[in-house]
Amino acid sequence: MPEIARLKRSTGCFELDFVEREATPEWAMKLGIRLHLTGLSLSNTVSELERFGVDRCRSTVHNWVQKAGLQPTEGKSPDHVAVDETVIQIDDQRYWLYAAVDPDRNEFLHVKLGTAQNLGLSEIFLGELREKHDVSEAVFLVDGAQWLQEACRRHGLRFQHETHGNRNAIERLYKELKRRTDQFATHFRNLEPATAETWLLAQAFCQNQLI
Repeated sequence: MPEIARLKRSTGCFELDFVEREATPEWAMKLGIRLHLTGLSLSNTVSELERFGVDRCRSTVHNWVQKAGLQPTEGKSPDHVAVDETVIQIDDQRYWLYAAVDPDRNEFLHVKLGTAQNLGLSEIFLGELREKHDVSEAVFLVDGAQWLQEACRRHGLRFQHETHGNRNAIERLYKELKRRTDQFATHFRNLEPATAETWLLAQAFCQNQLI
């Protein structure tokens, strides 16, 4: 799979802060995380690790992804930020996935999973985004969602209503993130929303590494 080969070349793209508590070599954990995030099921990831003499179960690989705390790199200063939300299915529940994307670089800045589509969650999402990135001078590209526009006003952020153009970047990235979620549908059985959000943040990190 081309995505796996590309991400495997990024050997220094993330660090693991929990390795001192693990018996598995760090290189094996990083390989397992990369393989799973770029498309292999947990079972196939375990099989690949066995080829290197590393015998671990599926839940162990899942826990590595959770513990790694991967998410889009902080400290960016984009000129534009496209923000949107979309429905995402996790197990038998519907959630709202909020995302902020730098359309000029075609990369995720932040993602958040919520149980509703409203002003309160939109404000929280933009507040987290402001803590992670310098977006004070950015122009936010939003659609007709009034809650997103009002959240921008309350945070003192400049925005403009744009349906297509640069906002197409977020639609493309959403499509890929949904594809990955559908691919790992069985991975979400009886999964807590916070755990799913951690997994989605890791997927956003992974997608950014493949640009």
